[in-house]
Amino acid sequence: MEPARCGETKGRGRPRAFERDVALRRAMDLFWEKGFDMCSMADLVDAMGVNSPSIYAAFGNKESLYREAIELYVRAEGGAALRNFESRATLRESLEAMFDASIELFTSGQRSRGCMIFLGGAGIGAEHVELRDFLQALRLRMARTVEKRLKKAVEQGELARDADHAALATLCMSVFSGLSVQAADGASKRKLHAGVAQLLAVIPFRAAA
Repeated sequence: MEPARCGETKGRGRPRAFERDVALRRAMDLFWEKGFDMCSMADLVDAMGVNSPSIYAAFGNKESLYREAIELYVRAEGGAALRNFESRATLRESLEAMFDASIELFTSGQRSRGCMIFLGGAGIGAEHVELRDFLQALRLRMARTVEKRLKKAVEQGELARDADHAALATLCMSVFSGLSVQAADGASKRKLHAGVAQLLAVIPFRAAA
C-alpha cells in the first residue's frame, strides 16, 4: 500500500505531492526532541519539508498535528514496551520485556530522548489542557495495565499472597518514568539495566512449582 500523498502548492505552480506519513514521522521526531511548546511552525516547516498552508490543510493546527504524532509514536516504537509486557507468559518475563524495550527506545538515536509520553507533558503549557489530558490518559492506561497484571499474578500465585499489587504497580511505573528522565539526562544502558535489576530483586516473585 502506497503512503498517502497530499498536495503542496509552491508559488503558482501545480501542487507537488508529499508523503503524509513521512512528514508526520518527521514532525514526531521533532516534537519528541524539542517538546510541543518549543517547536515553532517554522521548525515544523523545516523538519517536515512542507509549507505551513499544506501542514494546516493536511493535519489541522499544531495541536492536532501533535496529537497525531503521539498516536504514531504509540503505534510504532513508543508502544513496544506495553506490547511486550502484554505478550509474555509470566510476570517476570513481562516486566523484563517491558523495561528492556523501554531502555532500548529511551537511549536510541543520536541523542537520548526518553519517553515522548512521560516527558512530553512537561513541554506543554497549562493552556493546552486537552493535550495534557491526552498524554495523562495514555500514562494512566499503561499504569492500569501493569496493575491489572500484578493483581492477576497475586491471584495466580506468581507473587506472594500478601503482596500489595497496587503499591508494586506504582513502584514499577515510578521506575519506568525515572528511566525515561535518566536516559534523557544521558544515563548509560548499563546503568539503567542495573536499576531495573534492583527493582526485580525486591518484587516478591514465588518460585515456580
